[in-house]
Amino acid sequence: MQRAVAFTQLSSLINCSVLRKSVIFSKLPSLHCQARCMGSHGVPSHWKTQKQIALENKNHMDCMPIPEGSWQESYSNKQKKLNMMLAASALAFGITYYIVYKSGCMYLHTVDYKSFKYKSGLSGPGVVASFSSDAASSDEPSAPVPTEESNIKANSAGEIDLTTLPEIPSETQYLIIGAGTAAFGAFRAIKSRDPKAKILVIGEEQAVPYMRPPLSKELWFNEDQLEVENMQFRQWNGKKRSVFYEPQEFFAEPRKLNSLENGGIALLLGKKVVKLDAGKKTVWLAGGEKIKYDKCLIATGGKPKNLPILEKADAQVKERTVLYRNIEDFKKLDAIVKKSESIAIVGGGFLGSELACALGKRASKTGMKVYQIFPEKGNMGRILPEYLSKWTTKKVEREGVVIMANQSVTGAAFKDGKVVISTNEGNTVSVDCVVAAVGLEPNVDLAKSSNLEIDPVNGGFLVNAELEARRDLWVAGDAACFFDMKLGRRRVEHHDHAVVSGRLAGENMTGAAKPYWHQSMFWSDLGPDVGYEAIGIVDSSLPTVAVFARATEKDNPKAVVEATGESLRSETEMKAVESTVPVIGQDTTSPLESEDYGKGIVFYLNNKKTVVGILLWNTFNKMSIARQVLRDGARNEDLYEVAKLFDIYDTLADAPEDSAAQTTSS
Repeated sequence: MQRAVAFTQLSSLINCSVLRKSVIFSKLPSLHCQARCMGSHGVPSHWKTQKQIALENKNHMDCMPIPEGSWQESYSNKQKKLNMMLAASALAFGITYYIVYKSGCMYLHTVDYKSFKYKSGLSGPGVVASFSSDAASSDEPSAPVPTEESNIKANSAGEIDLTTLPEIPSETQYLIIGAGTAAFGAFRAIKSRDPKAKILVIGEEQAVPYMRPPLSKELWFNEDQLEVENMQFRQWNGKKRSVFYEPQEFFAEPRKLNSLENGGIALLLGKKVVKLDAGKKTVWLAGGEKIKYDKCLIATGGKPKNLPILEKADAQVKERTVLYRNIEDFKKLDAIVKKSESIAIVGGGFLGSELACALGKRASKTGMKVYQIFPEKGNMGRILPEYLSKWTTKKVEREGVVIMANQSVTGAAFKDGKVVISTNEGNTVSVDCVVAAVGLEPNVDLAKSSNLEIDPVNGGFLVNAELEARRDLWVAGDAACFFDMKLGRRRVEHHDHAVVSGRLAGENMTGAAKPYWHQSMFWSDLGPDVGYEAIGIVDSSLPTVAVFARATEKDNPKAVVEATGESLRSETEMKAVESTVPVIGQDTTSPLESEDYGKGIVFYLNNKKTVVGILLWNTFNKMSIARQVLRDGARNEDLYEVAKLFDIYDTLADAPEDSAAQTTSS
């Protein structure tokens, strides 16, 4: 009984203890315990430890959705997009910067922190002001220290004495060899694209750049001797103009060129370049001076040809022979004409025919006898169709010129104070002076001494469509044999070509990289009422198709100058023929003497019946249309319709119903 009571009490105590522990554990939040075995055998092997239970209850991301592909692939794709955007931005920035830089709005400068250029001194080569590290830390730079090569002296105030500089600079940014029309067009183009450019122009003549056409046209009609001595002529509208493009004051002194902060154009006259090294970018003058350049243009033009007969003649004949080309030749011939009784012009081309008309007009007042000798059938026989050449010859004869066509000079001797000229027809003439106007040859002396290519067919420096002969070396004007993208390789010797090619070369020297596509024109005025303009390949040996119409008072050189202010046309004193008969038959090789070609269009065709040249006879201000026709490549079968584009008919009644009645072919 006592054992039973004792066991009951012990059980109660155990239950109370267990109950108390349960209450205590239930008050502990989020605490899960597992009952332990109180036996002597230890913990069962399949029971988990507290650390394992804690790890299992820890939060994981396994329950979150898994994206397609790995995170590395997604990251890589995003980086590729960002890299592409970065590359595109860099490319856009580079293109923008290049355009801005090439346009001249921005310049790249290299900064040398160990030397600087003194503001009041020179900014050119050979004058560098250096300073030490102590001077670099001060506010004021030290005085400039000229090099031995420059031989510069400074006055007491520390300023550079520019008069001590050498006359010829040793370096220049832009160098132009030649001081003619092509050089003028080039340095104007350079300055328009690079306002701070420093340009050195070297010319053999003692004259600033000038236009040559008035030398054989307007100057001979000016009766004011003082204006002629100053190389001034009168336009048809009465305006006085000089043959010089710019006055002497426009140009800077060569020795001061590199000191000009805003650049400038300097002229070095009476000097000749005898050698050029395109690799070293260096030229040598005849006096031994050496000049280095960054960009160079050769614009040496051409030099007049002479007849072998005149070259081998006596010294007295050579003294009385004029090769007409420049201002000095004009002054020489002008002085001879004033005291001569007779003069002979050898040559029937542009220059010979223009001089014949000009001197014939003057001879009508002085009584001088003017002869013109040429081997062709008529004036400008190599350019004009035969019927126009013969008709033009008669117009020149009306100016008082004795025409000796189909004759070549076979002898020249000095006898009794006169030059006696013999021809192949057995004729002789005695004159006081002979003018040789037998053509022009390109001045390519530099090519022989500088290893530059010469075109074997056309002559002249061989250049590409961008007028470049070597890297940083261009050629323009009469001396350039260039690739015409429309008409093939050519060499042109006319004023407009010198202007256009010079301008293009100048633009390319500043980085334009433009090809030659503009078709330059040329013109000539013969007598008071005959003038024409031409473009492309104009050769009388080519087949031609022409359309003519009745001329009016406005269809002559004088009228077009008065209307437009065009200065590069000769003066005339007669009005154009008011009425002409434009009916021309198919046999046009020998037109009747009564025929008079008022105004019209002459098309020159190649062997494929395609237009390669156009001549506008007494038709002016239509050159833009001619360029378009030449560019489009008009064919033979539609030329009558093409002629209507030039609007040569004043009224519809003047336009013929049958194109064959107005069209000539040869």
